[in-house]
Amino acid sequence: MEFITSLQSGLDEHKPSLFELLSEQQLSSLIPPSLRYLLALATHRHPRYLLRVLNSFDEVYALLMLAVERHYLHTYGGSFTENFYGLKRERVPHIKGGEARRVQLAVPSLLRETLKLRSSDVWKNLAVMVGLPYLKRKLDESYDIYAPQAAIFGPSYSRDTLLPNATIRQRIFYYYKWFLRKVYPSINLAYYFSLLIFNLAYLSSNTSHSSPFLFLIGTRIRRLSEADHRAIAQVLQPSQVPSSRGAPRPGQTTSILAPRTLFTTVYPRLLSSLKILLPASIFALKFLEWWHASDFANQLSRKAAEGLDLPPPAISGLAAGPPSSTTEPPPTHAPTNSVAISSTPSRRPSSIPKVNSKPSPPISTHSNLPILTVSPHNPSMSALCPICLHPMQTPTAAQTGYVFCYQCIFKWVEGNHDRQVAFMEGSHGAEGWGEDSDRIESEIDGSREGRWESGKGRCAVTARRLLGGTEGLRRVMV
Repeated sequence: MEFITSLQSGLDEHKPSLFELLSEQQLSSLIPPSLRYLLALATHRHPRYLLRVLNSFDEVYALLMLAVERHYLHTYGGSFTENFYGLKRERVPHIKGGEARRVQLAVPSLLRETLKLRSSDVWKNLAVMVGLPYLKRKLDESYDIYAPQAAIFGPSYSRDTLLPNATIRQRIFYYYKWFLRKVYPSINLAYYFSLLIFNLAYLSSNTSHSSPFLFLIGTRIRRLSEADHRAIAQVLQPSQVPSSRGAPRPGQTTSILAPRTLFTTVYPRLLSSLKILLPASIFALKFLEWWHASDFANQLSRKAAEGLDLPPPAISGLAAGPPSSTTEPPPTHAPTNSVAISSTPSRRPSSIPKVNSKPSPPISTHSNLPILTVSPHNPSMSALCPICLHPMQTPTAAQTGYVFCYQCIFKWVEGNHDRQVAFMEGSHGAEGWGEDSDRIESEIDGSREGRWESGKGRCAVTARRLLGGTEGLRRVMV
């Protein structure tokens, strides 16, 4: 549409397209959430110093942007993000048609000085660029807090009436909430509708203002010309100090921390470097967001792990081979809140014979009772659940690394699996489970309550406690 209009009225190379202005506005809107995110991360490390700053982020950000935007308006003639896109702000000439193309071609530097923003125009633009967004953010935040209350409570919310003896603060707060519920939605609608109308009019070249607020302050946005680049380079060029003033006066210092050096050299250069630093930071954050949200990182991880042959998780305390029949290893002492592995017959009743074909069961450090466990499968039987001995249904991993059926490990951790119940009752159960301990306690009949632990809250193979119980189980995606 802009191309068709330019064919009728001539191409204006200094007029930015609507899409340039929308890109600039989008970049400007990304700065507050990016800085808030970085400040929130820093607050987690140093909450004592940064918590108040985070709670007053809108006010702190408005003050910082007031200083930054004022510097950019005075130096570059545009805002921080507008300068990044090669745009500037200037006053609208009060002539017929609003353009002076012959003057622009003949004396561009004179036209630039004529339309340059004055001090009053700078403050008007600061009110539009800093004050208006801050006011809208606070109104939107308050509306999100108080408007849902009226929607949830319905007619009963009208009971919030003004008391006869209310204080001035209560009256202001009451009328403020009434304004948010009754008036602000209409104002917000008119705000966005006016932006839409001006954008459409700017797109069809019926106005030189892309926003109603620029129209109110008499300012328009243009592209930087060659004369603008020369003027900016001249302003940024360091001033030459005369030789007569080369030596500092008594009591005057040339240190970088001197107030005069900070104000005249460090401060302008620091603000000028933001036009590269902040956009690069925003693009880096957006790249990290895409990296974590997309599947590209997961594909790289799977590619890197394809050639890795991970060994099965080891059970701490169990011997690698069958124990010797002549020598007995020394007893192991487990630390607190851990599972001790009994390797001596001193913890068993004297009537139970020692069996050398299987390792002894784990011993609880709290009750000194053996814990029921199941044998881990060898790699050739890894598709079977160690508990039910059937093919796995909905594979679920415990914190120890072993995988079970979800239903089996869930019931085992809860302590009500059929295999646990059958073992504690002293039977083989409906499935005909034969535990190793059945041979150990073949001479003892009846219930095992009080002499064994069922493994409730523990891994079925390692007998280690699972943090969080069933909440610590994780489904395995096959």
